Amino acid sequence: MVKPVLFVLGASALPLARRLKAPLGAEVHTPACVAGGDVTYARAKAHLAQLFSQGRAIIGLCAAGILIRAVAPHLHDKRSEPPVIAVAEDGSSAVPLLGGHHGANDLARRIAELCGGHAAVTTASEVRFGFALDDPAPGFVLANPRDMKTAAAALLNGAAVALDGTLNPFPAARFASGADGVTLTVTEQLAEGSGRNLVYHPRTLVMGLGCERNAEASELIALAEKVLADAGLSPASLAAAASIDLKSDEAAIHAVAAHFGIPARFFTADELARETPRLRNPSETVAREVGVAGVAEAAALAAAGARSGLVVEKTRSTRGTCAVARSPQLLLDLPGRPRGIVHVVGIGPGTPDWRAPAARAALEASTDWVGYGLYLDLVADVRSGQREHRFPLGGEEDRVRHAIELAKEGKEVALVCSGDAGIYAMAALVHEVIDLEPARIAVNVIPGISAFQAAAARAGAMIGHDFCCISLSDLLTPWSVIENRVKAAAEGDFVICFYNPRSLKRRGQLERAFDILKDRRPADTPVVIASNLGRPGERVKIMRFDAFNPGDVDMLTLVMVGSSQSKCFARGDGRIHAYTPRGYAGKREAAE
Repeated sequence: MVKPVLFVLGASALPLARRLKAPLGAEVHTPACVAGGDVTYARAKAHLAQLFSQGRAIIGLCAAGILIRAVAPHLHDKRSEPPVIAVAEDGSSAVPLLGGHHGANDLARRIAELCGGHAAVTTASEVRFGFALDDPAPGFVLANPRDMKTAAAALLNGAAVALDGTLNPFPAARFASGADGVTLTVTEQLAEGSGRNLVYHPRTLVMGLGCERNAEASELIALAEKVLADAGLSPASLAAAASIDLKSDEAAIHAVAAHFGIPARFFTADELARETPRLRNPSETVAREVGVAGVAEAAALAAAGARSGLVVEKTRSTRGTCAVARSPQLLLDLPGRPRGIVHVVGIGPGTPDWRAPAARAALEASTDWVGYGLYLDLVADVRSGQREHRFPLGGEEDRVRHAIELAKEGKEVALVCSGDAGIYAMAALVHEVIDLEPARIAVNVIPGISAFQAAAARAGAMIGHDFCCISLSDLLTPWSVIENRVKAAAEGDFVICFYNPRSLKRRGQLERAFDILKDRRPADTPVVIASNLGRPGERVKIMRFDAFNPGDVDMLTLVMVGSSQSKCFARGDGRIHAYTPRGYAGKREAAE
């Protein structure tokens, strides 16, 4: 779940932010001049606008006007806008400005409770009745939000509200019948509704699916749509799509789930076999193939629970099957397992400022983090209850296999890597292991800023032209192969980024690499050594090739050697910049 943001404008609000952080599961955003936050920003208005556009709940410990002016240009649809709340610095007032019916009112009440202050809830229906017609309890969907305005006006004018159905979307409501009242109809059936009859669809249906391997997604989606339409059922009442775990990597089943905006859940053959007595269309052929007499019906029943029943029996298309089961209760805590996924997350060199938004999103969404302890420490600011699986330096394959096993259990796992996940990191090993030992999990590789990019940026623009990266570690690659690559890079006149230049046991490889280069690089070729990039203790140094000392390098250092065209120069502030020209000088000369 994405954390709400406690937006701090000045140091005076920081104590309240720290007080609210843990109870609200929030993170603190402060200006760069205020220490002690989780995230810093440069410009308040731009930062607030960015958070709002990302759908982040904003709790501004500042004047309401500041928040209003920042987000006002970005208002477009009240049904999708995130909560925005203004909180006085002393906690005396919490004012929901936006998203009152989408969490802001509840969040304001929670803040007031924590601070002993007052929640200034202003939405008329909540003030009058204690509930809002467009904010039903979890598990209910208002069929037509446009009808809500007329119904709310009628209630505010004294009309009674009646319930037609066995499930209640508003536990706080007091129901009574009346000639000119408003009826809340709760049904899985498609229904028109009106300003006097609001239709709510409960999440009580499960769609069971089966298909041949590599069936077309369009065929299965069309079958699912037809099944619902023929039965007069609303897609809004679907709680999940379900199937056997042998199909957990079947693209067509996931396409149906995505089409309806519902999760997919999978069951073992043994779990589905328990539903055999309740099947309407058992098949001995299917039982011989997958170990259960009917996938679609059994999966729908298993996911809908022991008290469920089929409302649509198995229906076939050319390569797929579909069935629908109904539960008498809301399906909020779904049985079965989702398809597990391993996010191979490149977190960059370490500083949150260089971390991709996609990496942050994957870390927040994951239930489990796997990685070297230092890397997990570097993303601690994002942690919100994830289980950590710490590994020492080395043992990369152990980490990968552990992440894969967790994903096989249906978990969402972040395998945390420094730099870029695909550059001398874990992404290749994840794919290698799955290639050797097939697993039905999903894999999502998220790139990050690599050390060579960070080093080049800190130094100036060293990779402005062709470059290559070479690891000097001969633990997995024979030195003869590495040596040939260094010679080829030297002949090709590439800027060369040396990874793993030295370790406690490997002391001579860097010197041998420089011996290869010394006859192919001018003495004044710039060399960059960089360590702890983006972290405390960062060190970036630029020197001439003939002044390079291998003793300045350790296992946490990257060494970058320029091409014969690379240059460096000092500026007025004394700082040296190194760069590799792209070739624009020739273009300028031609223009002259």
